[in-house]
Amino acid sequence: MSAPRRLAVLLSGSGRTLENLLDRIATGRLAATVAVVVSSRPDVRGVEIARSAGIPVEVLPRDGRSTAAWSEAIFAVCRGASPDLVVMAGFLHLLAIPADFAGRVINIHPSLLPAFGGKGFHGDHVHRAVLERGCTVSGCTVHLVDDQYDHGRILLQATVPVLPDDTVSSLAARVFATECDALPTAIARFTPR
Repeated sequence: MSAPRRLAVLLSGSGRTLENLLDRIATGRLAATVAVVVSSRPDVRGVEIARSAGIPVEVLPRDGRSTAAWSEAIFAVCRGASPDLVVMAGFLHLLAIPADFAGRVINIHPSLLPAFGGKGFHGDHVHRAVLERGCTVSGCTVHLVDDQYDHGRILLQATVPVLPDDTVSSLAARVFATECDALPTAIARFTPR
């Protein structure tokens, strides 16, 4: 068996994805450890989840910094934790990926990319757009992160049906349930360079 993946997790909100990863790790369904959590906001549940789990947390709001300067600050924290992989888990910002992290940053997105991706397409905005378009299938995508929103190479996709009576919240719940399997699967398959 390979060594557990060492993760740095970036988040901006509720921490549901972090919570799922920690649950998978605790129950032995994911061979990983979360070495550090970086949040773009101080007042979010994801920070509380990380602290309650005893994980080091750094809160780094953008505070007017350029994308390059803010990204460097975030990846400096990541470097200090020596992760195999950086996981964007509801992190809602564009980052400049430094060369030493190229191919080692992944994101989970709540649609079947390249559909319904890009700036402004996150959370309920995605599910509303799927319903308005009349799609019969949706899902999630785990992809490598590059310097564009939702653009990097696709690693894994999982689908869910869009039901005739779906609302934004019912579709979101079904897609999130799929994300809870897809992201740990992608992490488990990840091979460090």
